[in-house]
Amino acid sequence: MVNSRFRLAARVSSSRPQAIRPVLEKFVMKDSVKKEGDEFVIETEMHGSNAKELNRSLLSALRRAEKKTRLRAEWTSDDGTTLRFLDYVLKKTSKN
Repeated sequence: MVNSRFRLAARVSSSRPQAIRPVLEKFVMKDSVKKEGDEFVIETEMHGSNAKELNRSLLSALRRAEKKTRLRAEWTSDDGTTLRFLDYVLKKTSKN
């Protein structure tokens, strides 16, 4: 299994932001998480086998802390392919 690098740009919202912030900071580097209004904005790089698994892992960890959490994520691989997710669902794939 190949371990690829992905750039993540995401927005996370939750009914209890104080419950998910520690999970976010544990999952991604602390300085990659910023609060904007009622949402957290994440911009970081992560390594994994594929974007779908990374997205699933992140959202599952967040939902263990607070079930009512929404993740809008954009994962871009080194080859320029971008996958956009709303929660667990792949909404769009594009090649730059």
